[in-house]
Amino acid sequence: MGRVAERSQLSAEEYLAWERQQERKHEYFDGEVFAMAGGSYRHNRLIMKVGFALEPGLAAGGCTVVASDQRVRAHDRRYVYPDLSVVCGAPAIEHDDVLTNPTMVVEVLSSTTEQYDRGLKWNSYQGLPSLTDYILVSQDRAHIEHFARIDNRWIYASASAGDRITLTNGIVLDVDAVFAGVFDLPGD
Repeated sequence: MGRVAERSQLSAEEYLAWERQQERKHEYFDGEVFAMAGGSYRHNRLIMKVGFALEPGLAAGGCTVVASDQRVRAHDRRYVYPDLSVVCGAPAIEHDDVLTNPTMVVEVLSSTTEQYDRGLKWNSYQGLPSLTDYILVSQDRAHIEHFARIDNRWIYASASAGDRITLTNGIVLDVDAVFAGVFDLPGD
């Protein structure tokens, strides 16, 4: 993961109780708690632009998009905060504030989280039966990667400037629209 545990040897229940009292967000894996760093201005703008691009198609399909403050149980031993989560139909919430059935997860990559987002976090997301789309958005170039679950297999696609990505629900992400104006903003 490349991050140092802030606390360790906590049960999931102890983590959830402790986390609810914290001012900053922390992720949890198998007893260890990791502080999350804030994102750059560009990172946060990309999150919003992807959310805006998804929203019209999601609403028509009975789906909603939620921001990075939504905790997700990605695995029995991992609790995370995706940059964006999408739920189609009724959200399954446990412990009053933990989403367990995201349909889609979006992560905007940064130099400090890219390896984690592509590795351990992605491995955990794959275990979510509800998940159909995992989207990785580059911060240093106009590039979107998409993992789609089709017939219980993950299919990979990528798109760069001038391209589009079609998600499993038919929504199309236009790379140029998502990245318009973001490279003028400070990034990491």
